[in-house]
Amino acid sequence: MRAVVTRVSEASVEIEKKIVGKIGKGFLVLLGVGIGDTEENAKHLAEKIAHTRVFYDENDKMNLSLGDVGGALLIVSQFTLYADLKSRRPGFTKAAKADVAEELYEKFIDYCKEYGFQTEHGEFGADMQVASVNDGPVTLLFDTDEV
Repeated sequence: MRAVVTRVSEASVEIEKKIVGKIGKGFLVLLGVGIGDTEENAKHLAEKIAHTRVFYDENDKMNLSLGDVGGALLIVSQFTLYADLKSRRPGFTKAAKADVAEELYEKFIDYCKEYGFQTEHGEFGADMQVASVNDGPVTLLFDTDEV
């Protein structure tokens, strides 16, 4: 699994001109599911993101996690994180098939909710407009093959 995680002061996702998810301070998570990813990957990635310390403490050091600051999550499926960019037209053969990806996307959301965070999300496979106000900016790339 791959996730691009941006620290935000606010973020939202809209489908057909209707906001379906909106958060204040927290993380916007763009989540991609690759071939061979498992429920264990979803659980591990949720744990890593939940405990990543990139919020400032009283000494102006990035030392606080999402839970420490009462932050929220906005999770959006993003199969393009598995794009093959060797040619001018991206290929997506490394992305998991839709049925597998959707199941793991939902599992990832469930694991994040278990940490007690306000967890909002988009709709798998939908055409979505995502807005965010990046805080920092702080943007991290997580790949379960590496973390």
